Amino acid sequence: MALKISLKPNEKIFIGGAVVRNCDSHVELNILNDVPLLREKDIMTEQEADSVCKQIYLCVQLMYMDQINLHAYQKNYRELIDEVMKAAPSTSNFLVEINNHLACGRYYQAMKCARSLVNYEKGLIQHAQ
Repeated sequence: MALKISLKPNEKIFIGGAVVRNCDSHVELNILNDVPLLREKDIMTEQEADSVCKQIYLCVQLMYMDQINLHAYQKNYRELIDEVMKAAPSTSNFLVEINNHLACGRYYQAMKCARSLVNYEKGLIQHAQ
């Protein structure tokens, strides 16, 4: 079953290792096979990963986008979740869900859970201030 993606003018998308930028008009793409695919709005850069939970999101994103270096990202991920669990044990439900998706190879779903973790962290920080 094909995945239909609509792109706005000048919107970027990551498809299986390539960054594709739409031209000046709206376009629809049909992705016919299973490849890593991320919209520009879902991509986090290293500069944006300025908290531990954002670093977890980035790490999961890299696992999804760069399977060749998966082992290195997994090692970094384990270190990050240990750090988060020590600092904020209340994040455990998010981490369990992310871990379950990763164990099943569902990296995109793990990213969605990691995005929820980032939002939770944001709430914790706001509450602490």
